[in-house]
Amino acid sequence: MELEGKIAVVTGGASGLGAATARRFAAQGARIAIFDLNDELGADVAAELGDGASYHTVNVADEESVSAAIAEVMAAHGDIHICCNYAGIGTPGRTLGRNGPLPLEYFKRVLDINLVGTFNVTRLAVQEMAKHDPVTEDGCRGVVINTASVAAYEGQIGQAAYSASKGGVVGMTLPIARDLASFGIRVNTIVPGLIDTPMMAGLPEPARQSLAATVLFPKRLGQADEIAKVAQQIVENDYINGECIRMDGGIRMQPK
Repeated sequence: MELEGKIAVVTGGASGLGAATARRFAAQGARIAIFDLNDELGADVAAELGDGASYHTVNVADEESVSAAIAEVMAAHGDIHICCNYAGIGTPGRTLGRNGPLPLEYFKRVLDINLVGTFNVTRLAVQEMAKHDPVTEDGCRGVVINTASVAAYEGQIGQAAYSASKGGVVGMTLPIARDLASFGIRVNTIVPGLIDTPMMAGLPEPARQSLAATVLFPKRLGQADEIAKVAQQIVENDYINGECIRMDGGIRMQPK
């Protein structure tokens, strides 16, 4: 499926991987609907991308919030062809720490945003994708791109909630792809490793260098646009479906 003229919903599109993907897709001629809670950054990215972009204040874990935003996208752009789910949180917390067990509400919140939020946006976006005619000779109507993490496979100390949420995203990739195959909608997940996002940028330089040294090759942090390039390839290559693609320089995370 070509990006030219397509409409892409990008959650977490105000910064990091989402913003990088929004910029890359827009450069290829796609129109972008940014879903985020950072109104200032989201509006800035939409303004940067021009008339073909819109910003929507969205809590991905809230059904009414997402439904309202999807309706806004349809009113503004007329269709949805691509759904990229980048929105998520990842603050660490040990199962049992100095202050006792990890609060259950914390665990639930991480799963609610990272896992439930991904499913919530997906299910409502594909409802619209399924309505239009196929846009490729293969009969493709749309593409969903989710985001997991290498923590789904090698969660570190303090990542029980985060790993569970991202493991859930990995685990539901193939079943959702199977669910949506009859509609001509493909579903894939990108599994990033250590990517130089704003969160990483806030670390001291020695810590950044130490993390980079753990990557197999090349020994550096990944760049956000390298993730966006994979997202572009997933959209453009109709034979990529039901897959979880590690983008991590070959890293295998250690316990800490």
